[in-house]
Amino acid sequence: MDKRPPKKPMMKPSVIDARRLALNALMDVTRADAYATLALDKHLSRSNLSHVDKRLATNIFYSALENRIRISHVLGQFVSKMPEPVIEDILHIAAAQLLFMDKLPDHAVVDQAVRQVKTLGREHYAALVNGTLRSLIRARDAGEIEYPDKEKYPLRYLSIMHSLPEPLVKRIADDYGMDQAQEILRYRPESFDQTIRPNFRRYDAQAFEAYAEKRHWTLKPGVVPMAYHLSGAADLGQDEDFLAGRYSMIGESSMLAAYAVAPKGSEVILDACAAPGGKAAMMAEMLTDGGRVQAWDVHEHRVQLLKSVQKRLHLENMKPAVRDASIHSPNLDMMFDAVLIDAPCSGLGVMLNKPDIKYRVSSQDIDSLVKLQKKILDACCQYVGIGGRLIYSTCTITKDENERQVRAFLDSHPEFSLDESGDWLPESLRDRMQDGMLQLQPHLDHMDGFFIARMVRRGAL
Repeated sequence: MDKRPPKKPMMKPSVIDARRLALNALMDVTRADAYATLALDKHLSRSNLSHVDKRLATNIFYSALENRIRISHVLGQFVSKMPEPVIEDILHIAAAQLLFMDKLPDHAVVDQAVRQVKTLGREHYAALVNGTLRSLIRARDAGEIEYPDKEKYPLRYLSIMHSLPEPLVKRIADDYGMDQAQEILRYRPESFDQTIRPNFRRYDAQAFEAYAEKRHWTLKPGVVPMAYHLSGAADLGQDEDFLAGRYSMIGESSMLAAYAVAPKGSEVILDACAAPGGKAAMMAEMLTDGGRVQAWDVHEHRVQLLKSVQKRLHLENMKPAVRDASIHSPNLDMMFDAVLIDAPCSGLGVMLNKPDIKYRVSSQDIDSLVKLQKKILDACCQYVGIGGRLIYSTCTITKDENERQVRAFLDSHPEFSLDESGDWLPESLRDRMQDGMLQLQPHLDHMDGFFIARMVRRGAL
């Protein structure tokens, strides 16, 4: 009689590959400082995973990255010191599944983590990984995982529970109050749909919806005109129709910034910080009769992105150029009908879609960005002609970068005033405007956190 213990059932290779793909992408971000979306896309494009397994890998990767500070706090209760970075990332991938993905069997998560350790030649850490994860499971099930006291240490509590560095939590709490800060940080959308818009030169709404029906896409109209939410479509960046310029991927908040500019006819528009090009392209499509968009970026490699967008959409009236928007060029004074400054910012309004932003930006970085934003405003406002529009926007939620920045600008530039009409906004969003400024919040508006202020030049310098 065979007395050997029965073999454990082997996991499906696709599931194993999904977890390893998530680990590889996470290591790129945490150890090589890669951007999350680029790291994940690179590994997904090189894999032969099914659509279902790609979704699993994506969910694991983002669960680990989005909750990184909280996971580190929890693991610190079972490991006094991480032996080396790769082991820490393996534990983070496993802990993300155990803490935030309850449909995955615990034993499979632990077994796969141990297998990853051995596959990577770290067999001597297998017992540590196994023991740590099993201790975590026991503590989780017994309700014994410890977190800071919410009442005594509210900033620390929010920082750990929502994985945002404490100085950034403090900025948000100072701006909005503790209760509102908690609402901002704990919000998670029910799903992450892709937002697309048609090429305005090829489709109106009716024609685009008919096109989508032929493709068996399920589109849900957004709040913003001509914005559509598309679920269940994968790898749109490689889709033949995307590459042929039939549609673009762009968030509703970004579309609003372009609508605030309100390009029309033969106007000459400047997008001073244009890369990667979504707003510049949209404005170029809105222009007729020889109107054009000058699209600047300070970095050559980002201008190449602008050129790629221009080529994909066949926009001869979009003019990319390497220019530093913070340096004033007197020869361009009063040359533009409208100037859009979508300023470099902390990006905290898009951290739900780009969670690595939370760990890239510091409170000191924000102070530096505020100074840069001021330089760009002071330089580029001079390019706006009499009666022209100056639109300042960011994809963040801090008041230093947004409301306070605009008020300081207006104090020093009395020739500009806020346009409080809100006629560029959808009716449903007009009550969100305060004193001519719009601050969108994901938990309130179900789109990226974005700030937009439209100003008009009333007189000469």
